[in-house]
Amino acid sequence: MVVVPYGRALLRWAAHHVLVLSHLPPARRRLVLGLGALLAAGLAAVLAVAALMSLRARSVEVVDQARPGPVLLVPGYGGSVASLSSLARFLRASGRDVTVVSLPDRALGDLADQSRVLATVVDAVLERTGAGSVDVVGYSAGGVVARLWVTEEGGATQVRRLVTLGSPNQGTELADLGSLVQGTCPVACQQLSPSSPVLARLNAEPLPRGPAYLSLWTTQDDVVVPPDSAVIPGTPSPSLQSICADSRLRHSGLPDDRLVQRLVAEALGPGPVPGWGPGDCTRLRS
Repeated sequence: MVVVPYGRALLRWAAHHVLVLSHLPPARRRLVLGLGALLAAGLAAVLAVAALMSLRARSVEVVDQARPGPVLLVPGYGGSVASLSSLARFLRASGRDVTVVSLPDRALGDLADQSRVLATVVDAVLERTGAGSVDVVGYSAGGVVARLWVTEEGGATQVRRLVTLGSPNQGTELADLGSLVQGTCPVACQQLSPSSPVLARLNAEPLPRGPAYLSLWTTQDDVVVPPDSAVIPGTPSPSLQSICADSRLRHSGLPDDRLVQRLVAEALGPGPVPGWGPGDCTRLRS
């Protein structure tokens, strides 16, 4: 980086000219010193930005993409761990260490609080297994919780792959309908509205670089409305129908579906996340 040598040269120049300044008239001296102060402030800003960029660049390469870690499954709104039991069994049968996260208050409370619980569970799993990173699958609202963990709780340095499954990444209109009936839309429901400040904050910036991301969804989703609200801009977000055009799978059936389970397993494999197409449908369903 050329900034540091330039800064040293500037300091040598300043030292060399201290004696020259002492011979200037007072008014001229004040002008020169003022310009020097502005230049020094500008240099400090450049150095600060360079240091920040250097730190960010180092954090990008923390997670080794070639080494799959333990898997954490994050349930959706309502917090049902049973909804993920079939997917957990499928991944365990392939040899993966799988933890289904239990979220507080049946996952009806603040999504940010849920993301902090996820952070605690990740730390415990990493300590138990000695792994360098984890793979995370967030089902439904669990995908939003996982994204909050990645962006706001330091998860980007701990996660290798993050898959959201039928997640209202851009919100769901059902949350707006729930808000119309007093008492039927808890905090998490309100935060899943398309106009939610939480989602606006979450979607204001791209996901942190480093981990690999994937959003899987179905065009037949009856909970994420409209279904393409599951798409994360700038992130691979294939619908099931882009792979198997005849799929009629709805929201609640996603974790139990064999096609979905195989897509998730392949996405969490040691190689790059595949780019599936119609030619893969028969293989994935067999």
